[in-house]
Amino acid sequence: MTKTPDALQLTRELLKFNTINPPGAEQACAQHLGDLLKRAGFTVDYAEFAPTRTSLVAKIGGVKGKRPLGFTGHIDTVPLGSAAWKADAFGASLEGGKLYGRGSSDMKSGVAAFVVAALRMVEQLKNGPGVTLVITADEECGCGGATYMVKQGNLLGEVGALVIGEPTANYPLVGHKGAFWLDVKTHGITAHGSMPEQGDNAIYKAAAAITKLRDFDFETPAHALMGAPTLNVGTVHGGLNINSVPDSTVIGVDIRSVPGQDHALLQSRMQRMLGETVEVTPTLDVASIYSDPAQPWIQHVFDVTQSRLGARPQAKTATYFTDAAVLKEAYRDIPMVVLGPGEPQLAHQTDEYCLVDRIEESVAIYSELIKDWSH
Repeated sequence: MTKTPDALQLTRELLKFNTINPPGAEQACAQHLGDLLKRAGFTVDYAEFAPTRTSLVAKIGGVKGKRPLGFTGHIDTVPLGSAAWKADAFGASLEGGKLYGRGSSDMKSGVAAFVVAALRMVEQLKNGPGVTLVITADEECGCGGATYMVKQGNLLGEVGALVIGEPTANYPLVGHKGAFWLDVKTHGITAHGSMPEQGDNAIYKAAAAITKLRDFDFETPAHALMGAPTLNVGTVHGGLNINSVPDSTVIGVDIRSVPGQDHALLQSRMQRMLGETVEVTPTLDVASIYSDPAQPWIQHVFDVTQSRLGARPQAKTATYFTDAAVLKEAYRDIPMVVLGPGEPQLAHQTDEYCLVDRIEESVAIYSELIKDWSH
């Protein structure tokens, strides 16, 4: 039998794959994990939604009467940014109890931790409800890998609960807001900049639209844990050159929604507010997730993490979105928790790192959840 790597070793192996998205190119990293899991007896299916853009689903066990426990995480990362890194971003260097590298916190350490937890318990898993590991490509640019897998029908199977290994410093979170991104387009007529009266300035129309967007009323109460929904104008692109009247402008709008909000209804209300001459087109649409903290399995997760955190967790939610927003279309009406070893404040940062101690701590947490699920 192949020796199971420790979680630090596997994290370092994963960090050495350059999976910056775009372009992603997650295939080699996915294959590395798939080979490891296959050798241990998992059934592994790959899902390639574009050349070299590969996700995988690994399953083991399965007895009638109880669905497997699910784990999910992504293997793509964001770009390095313009600032210089103090060490090779793909070198997986260790310094003072910290593991450096792009994706160390977000979230290759989380993927390595749940893979190692499952590998360590493989004999128990074979004869029980088992686990399903969903490892995705293209989370960072809109959950493309997860969306593709959901569309494949029965590829994902069923799970009874889902752990999302995104960075939380091993603090369990019971949900996150949804993300609804839109392009708001205004149109005009171009003309020479010295004769603006002969044109129709799309940027002036965009300015009027932005003023209205700033005062957009969601007409929904704040969520008890997530707070109120938000809207941010993040980008404005328009104009051909300084001496022409602009005939087109695109405003990028980022809405973060709370449970119970209907994105299609939000778009319709925004369209009515801005008027028919403005185009409102979604570019990203992922739902919020939320599990009642009183749900028995969520309370059990709090039990398991309490001793390691030094106090009982309070019900909190993540500020970012995850693949679970898409996976919940396949895994309906199950409890979900966001729980992983990465440092949330270091996601997407220059000189990103993960604390080594947290990686092994997360393996212990995941192992206990698997053991208890298997009884």
